[in-house]
Amino acid sequence: MSYKNIRSIREDNDITQRQVAELLNVSQNTYSQYETGKIEWTASTLIQLADYFDVSVDYLLGRTKNKKRNE
Repeated sequence: MSYKNIRSIREDNDITQRQVAELLNVSQNTYSQYETGKIEWTASTLIQLADYFDVSVDYLLGRTKNKKRNE
């Protein structure tokens, strides 16, 4: 599965992998492996990212181009 939206939104917000890793309570190396698809994302981690960037999980997963969350 492609996670290019996760990387893209991180870069669009000028946030480093290290900063996101700290938010998720993982090492930068672990986060890098998440972002490249070497490690599968957990649902709770995706929810944390979606909340942090104020986007939908579907957007992060590339299932929609609409960033807005359905609240």
